[in-house]
Amino acid sequence: MKNTNPLSKSHRMLFLNTLAFTVCFACWTLNGVLVTYLVDKGIFNWSVVQVGWLLGIPILTGSIMRLPMGILTDKFGGKYVFSFLLLLCSIPLFLLPTAHSFLMFAILSFLFGMVGTGFAVGVGYTSIWYPKEWQGRALGIFGMGNAGAAITTFIAPSLLNQFSADDPENGWKILPLIYGAVLLIIGLIFLVFAENKKLEKSTKTIPQMLGTLKNVRVWRFGTYYFLVFGCFVAYSQWLLPNFMNVYQTSLVMGGMFATMFSLPSGVIRAFGGYLSDKYGARKVMYWVLGSSVILSALLMVPKMEITTAGAGIMAKKAGTVTEVSTTNIKVGETNIPLEAKKEIVSDGSSIFPSKTSWQEVIVKENQEVVKKELLAKGITKINFDANMWVYLVLVILIGISWGIGKAAVYKHIPEYFPSEVGVVGGMVGLLGGLGGFCGPIIFSYLLTATGLWSSSWIFILLFSIICLVWMHITITNMMNKNQPELSKQIDVVK
Repeated sequence: MKNTNPLSKSHRMLFLNTLAFTVCFACWTLNGVLVTYLVDKGIFNWSVVQVGWLLGIPILTGSIMRLPMGILTDKFGGKYVFSFLLLLCSIPLFLLPTAHSFLMFAILSFLFGMVGTGFAVGVGYTSIWYPKEWQGRALGIFGMGNAGAAITTFIAPSLLNQFSADDPENGWKILPLIYGAVLLIIGLIFLVFAENKKLEKSTKTIPQMLGTLKNVRVWRFGTYYFLVFGCFVAYSQWLLPNFMNVYQTSLVMGGMFATMFSLPSGVIRAFGGYLSDKYGARKVMYWVLGSSVILSALLMVPKMEITTAGAGIMAKKAGTVTEVSTTNIKVGETNIPLEAKKEIVSDGSSIFPSKTSWQEVIVKENQEVVKKELLAKGITKINFDANMWVYLVLVILIGISWGIGKAAVYKHIPEYFPSEVGVVGGMVGLLGGLGGFCGPIIFSYLLTATGLWSSSWIFILLFSIICLVWMHITITNMMNKNQPELSKQIDVVK
């Protein structure tokens, strides 16, 4: 596309799409802050189970509705679908202050959770404005709207405290009104300034469009996205209690560390699009999945203290034990020195494991011993602090890796499904969103079963290996069937 005017229009549409998606993502994660605040202040006495549902309902709605919204985008064009979505979802936010029961709050949360489908709408609408060589970058820039979650994390708590200063019981009601007003304004701006454009082949019937989902490649891409997006959303919520329980951080510091994970992961997505355009999405996914395996393997090592058997002391000859102390055993006239017990002094800053060993006497005075009989058992104690700063750096790195992977996954879609971007993007996004909904539940069960906070990283390690092996087997099979010069056709399913 050499003409600068169409590209300029494309950039304008990209800006509007990214702005709308950022606002949608900020609203999508609103309950994470709002519900926690309402329960903490005693405004609502919801149980732990009810709180869990209120946190998960918007995520679930925004996930399962991505597929139909993607189909509508392919059918009618992104301008009208996105505008309608923004305007419609402002209504339950305006009504949220009137909710006085769990059921009403849950219903309204279900309705405004529809903003999570903005991703499926925006992917289809963004890709149609750009040529193939630009789509990775464009979708990467659009995906930076994930940073909307960090906006809510930063701004919402301060606003809630400020609004509640004069009216502790009702001050919180201003926040959903502000979010609703922002959705309304952006929806009107989108309706006025966006230009509609839809696929030329959008005459397909809905059953025909859904037929694309029979392609195994769609589910493979969805599995990748379950990891790089779903687990990203899950850890955005899971890291706060993780830091507080394992490293005893404060709520503010733990929240800051969680933001340091989520914010770079969202922003780096544009760079992931650039890398996918330059080197190919397949190569980038190899790097992403490989790094996910390595980093999760490092992260799964828990903060721990291990006590095990060490080097003991045996009698060199038969005799009678004539003296016993904590530092010495005397057999006959022979003195045998013992290693005294030393406690490990840990300040939590050690990067590498520390070790201490000692012996404990198991014989008594006047006891007859034979040659090679054990006189004192050896004990070794290993302490691993799992240094918090090293842990934080590894967490940030895996977040960045997943951020790049999110762009790489969606780079595949317009290349292999150029006339079904909305429906395929919606399905892949649905699977990713389900990862965000199911992730904390899976992590909770693993924590309960093992007692290890690092058990969630064991799950990530195994899931990363599955994705990497599946991708490599697919590529290897296709390489065996195609000529080397046809490697770009590597994902074509026979």
